[in-house]
Amino acid sequence: MILIVGASGRLGKAIARQALGAGKAVRASSREPEARLGDIKAAGAEVIAADLRDPASLQRACQGVQVVVASAHGAVDGWGNHSKLVDDKGHRDLVDAAKAAGVEHFIYISAMDAAPDHPASWIRFKAGVEDYLAKSGMAYTIIRPTAFMETHAHLLLGQALMEKGKVSVFGEGNSPRNFVSVEDVARYVMIALDDPRAKGDIIEVGGPDNPTTNEVAQMYAERIDGEVKIGSMPRAMLKVMSTLMKPFQPGMSQIMMYAYLEDIHGSAFDMGPTLAKYPLELTPIEQFVEQQFL
Repeated sequence: MILIVGASGRLGKAIARQALGAGKAVRASSREPEARLGDIKAAGAEVIAADLRDPASLQRACQGVQVVVASAHGAVDGWGNHSKLVDDKGHRDLVDAAKAAGVEHFIYISAMDAAPDHPASWIRFKAGVEDYLAKSGMAYTIIRPTAFMETHAHLLLGQALMEKGKVSVFGEGNSPRNFVSVEDVARYVMIALDDPRAKGDIIEVGGPDNPTTNEVAQMYAERIDGEVKIGSMPRAMLKVMSTLMKPFQPGMSQIMMYAYLEDIHGSAFDMGPTLAKYPLELTPIEQFVEQQFL
């Protein structure tokens, strides 16, 4: 039995669908399973209520499972949480619950460039959980994806162009970035479930291309009939907004800071080493964009 924590999210649902499709027994957790996991339940998963802010619910969810896949996050504060409660303490509580329940393998979805000195606090939290998990004594796999195409290319960029014909790029938009399909990340979770080499490994996962934000915007624009407008939000404004939003919208504050850093430094990534060890056909960003118009 595989427990997927955060099964109502984009990645969690992709993992659940792929695991069920491979004939694996899945227990999917969410704060509101009946409201948010109906499709996963209909596909054959057991669903259960669990909340990373409630250690007792995590202990119940971990009973009788052999593998935990932790794909939840609270960085955006979408359900009234500060990231520290979910991305930090909540995941440490989940590690403890899994260990107490005798879980054999813990797969943790972290983030690319997770480090204790990263400027973004939610990435620092992920680095701390990586370390906590590695010291837990459980067999583990850490997966570090780059930015999800579904969120950073489509939701924050392409969707506005498709629906309104205009969008504001965060910053100058000229730094190479890496975007990965959620489905591809889920496929690497499947590899981690089945390949014994993945235990104790950190698998870095990205897409095959490193376009700039402006190039991605143009991929959408050239497929849209009619006039489109691509503007920009200056870097200085991103930094100011991050500071102003911190007291009352800490999640959005982090997104603004992350966007500011990404625009300065970029996030180009070479999948060569990962593909050499775990071969997989990846989704190119242009193919992903094309799929949004089908």
